Amino acid sequence: MIRLALALLLLWLAGAARADELRPFYLELTETSAGQWDVLWKAPVLGGIAGQGRPQLPPVCTLALDPPQLVNGALVASGRARCTAPLAGARVGVAGLAPGSPDGLLRIAPRGQPVVAAQLRADAPSLIVAGQPGRWQVARTYGVIGVEHILGGIDHLLFVVALVLLLRREQRSLGPVVAAATAFTIAHSLTLAGTTLGLFGLPQAPVEAVIALSIIFLAVEIVKATPGQPRLSERWPWLVAFLFGLLHGFGFAGALREVGLPPGELPMALLAFNLGVEAGQLLIIAVAAGLLALLRRMAPAALRPAIITLAYGIGSLASYWFIERLLV
Repeated sequence: MIRLALALLLLWLAGAARADELRPFYLELTETSAGQWDVLWKAPVLGGIAGQGRPQLPPVCTLALDPPQLVNGALVASGRARCTAPLAGARVGVAGLAPGSPDGLLRIAPRGQPVVAAQLRADAPSLIVAGQPGRWQVARTYGVIGVEHILGGIDHLLFVVALVLLLRREQRSLGPVVAAATAFTIAHSLTLAGTTLGLFGLPQAPVEAVIALSIIFLAVEIVKATPGQPRLSERWPWLVAFLFGLLHGFGFAGALREVGLPPGELPMALLAFNLGVEAGQLLIIAVAAGLLALLRRMAPAALRPAIITLAYGIGSLASYWFIERLLV
């Protein structure tokens, strides 16, 4: 029964093969001169938003969008808006979202004023533009995006789950797992910041393939682990997590490029995103470790078979991602 449930779960996960990509809707307004705005609208086809959502501007604005182009699974349209009054105090967002539509991001860049960056949801698809938006709004928005990315980015999530399975298959403290996850966060923060600031970078395709390899490595380590004979990944889990975290940071950078970053609040956005990722990782660790503890208490004989089955499933899924990403 346990193996059947795990198999069904992994079949569902297989549908998220492009797991490292964020696919929100995205509305950006950049003021080029007084009352003149450049508009960018991105609507993911898979989320169904392309056929229902549309930018919502206040009555003082006239919007003209060019015909959309299909780019990486989303319809992208650019255009212009002419507004006879400032947007401060006006409502801006997306109209026509159906219940359950995925979240998106709104970015407004007025001339000479702080950038507004806010997350929009189906139940809150618009907002009143503040007169002087501050950095804490950016922090809140990108912190939430960080949490959602680690929880919704299946490959990063499985890497953390695999760490828990490796280090908690025996009755040990959570300390090594938390230390490894923190090392992972520090490492991907370095490469994410360096890539975002233009200091260095790697092509996205090979990075995504090596991220899949990092998950395969942990899956193999779980299967080959022997009680009383710790392997390298068990003796130095923080070092393994740090090295692979450097690669995962390049993947996060690719995801953030899709969302966009506020130029005037770049440090705060990066810090908030990384703190959000760390919070999401700690949540994953708590849930996974709790489930292992429950299984150890309720059905100790099933613990080892369940962990091995999960490891094979995770490794198989990561192998599929590796091959697919090599062929892209």
